[in-house]
Amino acid sequence: MLILSLKEGHDGAIAAVEDGKLLFSLEAEKDSFLRYSGLTAEVFAVAADRLGKQPDVVAMSGWIKGTQATDQPSRAGYYGVGESAISDEAGRFFGKAVRAFSSTHERSHIMTSYGMSALRRDQPFYSLVWEGNIGSFYRIDEHGRVTHLKEVLNYPGNKYSYGFALADPKFSAQQEFVRFQDAGKQMALAGFAEDRPATPVEQEAIDIILGQKEVITGSLKDRMTDSPFYNIGVESSAYKSLAARLSDAIFERFHSYAREHLTEGLPLLISGGCGLNCEWNRRWRECGLFPAVFVPPCPNDSGSAIGTAIDAQHFYTGSADLDWDVYAGGEFVEDMEFDPQRYDIRPVRYDEVARYLRDGNIIGWAQGRWEVGPRALGNRSILAAPFTVETTVRLNKIKQRESYRPIAPICLEQDAGRWFGGGVPDPYMLYFSQVGTSELRAVTHIDGTARTQTVDPKANPDMAKLLTAFGELTGFSVLCNTSLNYSGRGFINRSSELMAYGELHGLDGYVVNGTFITPRR
Repeated sequence: MLILSLKEGHDGAIAAVEDGKLLFSLEAEKDSFLRYSGLTAEVFAVAADRLGKQPDVVAMSGWIKGTQATDQPSRAGYYGVGESAISDEAGRFFGKAVRAFSSTHERSHIMTSYGMSALRRDQPFYSLVWEGNIGSFYRIDEHGRVTHLKEVLNYPGNKYSYGFALADPKFSAQQEFVRFQDAGKQMALAGFAEDRPATPVEQEAIDIILGQKEVITGSLKDRMTDSPFYNIGVESSAYKSLAARLSDAIFERFHSYAREHLTEGLPLLISGGCGLNCEWNRRWRECGLFPAVFVPPCPNDSGSAIGTAIDAQHFYTGSADLDWDVYAGGEFVEDMEFDPQRYDIRPVRYDEVARYLRDGNIIGWAQGRWEVGPRALGNRSILAAPFTVETTVRLNKIKQRESYRPIAPICLEQDAGRWFGGGVPDPYMLYFSQVGTSELRAVTHIDGTARTQTVDPKANPDMAKLLTAFGELTGFSVLCNTSLNYSGRGFINRSSELMAYGELHGLDGYVVNGTFITPRR
């Protein structure tokens, strides 16, 4: 059975699953399209070219006919987890009879973490979906049937982001919604705050934000003009403290419910955009309530096409098992050759690249297929040595990011415990860990943490060889790793754009599919 699955709306994507194997997941923003893009003709054309035959099932993730989750439903719609949340009917796809499947957006999140988990599926699970609009716990039985347990907080992701909007003078009260990009910035700012209870003034602002019953829009800012945090500036110490206390308050709402009601000792599956919050993931993993916690690399809407494909497979076959690889995107397109008059071009020798990085150079690294999800995991990366604050400053300048944004490390899995607290494998860069050395200044945030990606040589042998060579040279099998993209766009996926990016932002070299390229001096 071949399933072609489509997710419309922001973070649009197309995925294909055949007989339980993920063939590809193509996200609309990748290949330098705008972040959070909806489906485009380009993505559909690439997906059609990748398929060797017509699908048996066309699966459509439910969405809305508008801009708010409460608008009229498209196909199965946004909300719901029971039998009425799934539709199956006869259809046609380019003249061939197919099954037309749809299930809700809510189910797409649940099934993403359920199907992508390597945990045994002959057992029950708890599921947490927390995203812009949904904030609920569920129970999945040993047959994959989903029961909604409790909505703990509505609009948790939007409420989290709203704190940033309240403090930011650039956010206008006339804007319809909070901005998608603010959540990641707020996560970085929260690290600057002291660990303490909320003050009465902070608690008042938090209560107003979390108490909202309707969709969070810019108009809320007009109703909070008397707040001391109104347009105070996101880099002010007062706002950084509010960011941390708001984060604590949201997590505690969910943790308090889990502590009281999720008492069966079942594994926890996490999905929704809040699953990208590394501090919250760390707390779930360490809270002691669950024997295992799983977060997929694409917990936000970029994984919804995969989730709906899993849901369709489970509906038709009874199995949600998925054989998948995080490097399931598009191949790097070498549409322009580097000019040998301007560049030295030679096969990769990992010891040479390691020396080049050790000497302070920063390179673009593009190998194989791009990563599923929003984080660079060693196939579309900018790499640098991890030792100096000056490197952090330069990388943020290259990325055109705010100075308070941290740079993540990438590390050999077997060595992670030497420098990062606990040494727990984190192949998808989803957890914070404490940095245990003062040597890794470029990848250590102000609070002493890092968002480490650990690399298993079997999963990414090329990156593992580079990390091994760098470790033999410096004593640290660690590098800076940030995504290879223009500001506000998805990963770069063409050599022509990589060259233009490198010349514009000052990269010192490139590794492209086994070739090492450096400017001629």
